Amino acid sequence: MTTKSADTRAAILDRAVDIASTGGLEGLTIGRLAGELQMSKSGLFAHFGSKQELQLATVHEAARRFFDAVVAPAQAAPAGAGRLRDYCLRYVDYLGADVFEGGCFWSAVGAEVDDRPGPVRDAVRELLRAWLDELARHAGLAGVPDPEELAFEVYALVSGANAGLRLLGDDHAPERARAAIERRLPA
Repeated sequence: MTTKSADTRAAILDRAVDIASTGGLEGLTIGRLAGELQMSKSGLFAHFGSKQELQLATVHEAARRFFDAVVAPAQAAPAGAGRLRDYCLRYVDYLGADVFEGGCFWSAVGAEVDDRPGPVRDAVRELLRAWLDELARHAGLAGVPDPEELAFEVYALVSGANAGLRLLGDDHAPERARAAIERRLPA
């Protein structure tokens, strides 16, 4: 892939992720993207080949953004309780950090694909599972009695905070989630 082609693909995915975070993966169409990026549909289509390939690439780009915003910075903390705390607090902070135009990408697309079998659902599930497993792994290292339960609770609290913030207009939802998570983390 040439540098120009790679740059074009990156620009397409950058916009695609934000569209999907606000309008879902089904709202992500080649026509819409082409119009917003002032490209021809055939030129855009040449980068992905199908709507499904565009959706899969968008999911993986969202994972990269999430990793860069939440996971990578927390990896400087020591494994176990320190990293778990950093992961959790960065996870809450990312709701208001404009990582995605529409808030939490995973909340937006998770609800959309949860009952739609196929490669896109599988990719979302795999990436979300990897995140929950990482939270549970560090909870286990920190001595949490039920690491999977803690990972589930953190995910549920952040998902709820995203809904509170985005749907209900509750600017205090992330603070509530942060406080609830702090009460669940080991000292």
